[in-house]
Amino acid sequence: MEHVRCNLCGADDADVVFPSTLGQDSDWRAFRCTHSGYGAHPPIVKCQRCGLVYTDPRPEGHHILETYQAVEDPLYVEEREGRVLTFEHHLKPLERLAGDPDGRPLLDVGAYTGVFLEIAAQHGWDAWGVEPSSWAVRKAQGRGLQMVEGTLQTADLPDAHFDVVTLWDVIEHVADPRETLRLAHRLLAPGGLLVVHTIDIDSLFARLMGPRWPWLMEMHIYYFSRTTLRKMLEQCGFEVLGDRPQGRFLRLGYLMNRVAALAPIVGRPAEWLVTKLGLRSRAVRINLGDLFTAYARKPRV
Repeated sequence: MEHVRCNLCGADDADVVFPSTLGQDSDWRAFRCTHSGYGAHPPIVKCQRCGLVYTDPRPEGHHILETYQAVEDPLYVEEREGRVLTFEHHLKPLERLAGDPDGRPLLDVGAYTGVFLEIAAQHGWDAWGVEPSSWAVRKAQGRGLQMVEGTLQTADLPDAHFDVVTLWDVIEHVADPRETLRLAHRLLAPGGLLVVHTIDIDSLFARLMGPRWPWLMEMHIYYFSRTTLRKMLEQCGFEVLGDRPQGRFLRLGYLMNRVAALAPIVGRPAEWLVTKLGLRSRAVRINLGDLFTAYARKPRV
């Protein structure tokens, strides 16, 4: 475990807002996208200078990366339908800002098994992905997708090349989000669009739930608000265009499975009922206001 300073302002002046709830040491299974370990997390602190919320102390950065390299997540593949619907929905506002795809280069950071790459390519983008999980990269490459194994720090990607860079549910997982955003800035062509989707610690739902907010998890090490993410984007040289709450589509069976992990007394009967009615595969749109997408542009000059 290591002690870290605030990644936004560099201060070493943070107070604990959610004490550690971790039990025994975990392994890579706690870092799967579909992991149901809600409520188990290291100490979560808030910087008293700028308001950034993050975990401290936490595992060292190289250990976090090694964990993601080892991740395997078969349940993620099973939930493909909901993710396809989600990314189709997310792509619309992106294209309104970025313009026609027309074979232009797009990079998805933390692309996992490449569902977004597949959707973007179908829309006409020259879609590339970078992902640390060897298992996920094999899945993506097996479907003919353009995937590079590694991270923005290790992948050999061309500077000032991509017209769009996306980070879907990624920024909250990386050990140094400011460096990640600066590398994204370097890879974007002048005028290029950056899209960052993450959880919102300052949302009404998060504040109402307090320590029972489901996104307080071991795999999340940064908890941005719209304000702190905007500050970091500007600090990294971006012009922020705006942000918006943006939910997702989930199959009812998968949703009830997640609810059962969070509240078994409610979720297990609900999952049984959904199964009994043959509704497990039906996709529904969920938006509790605690997920948001920020859009920013690299200046042309």
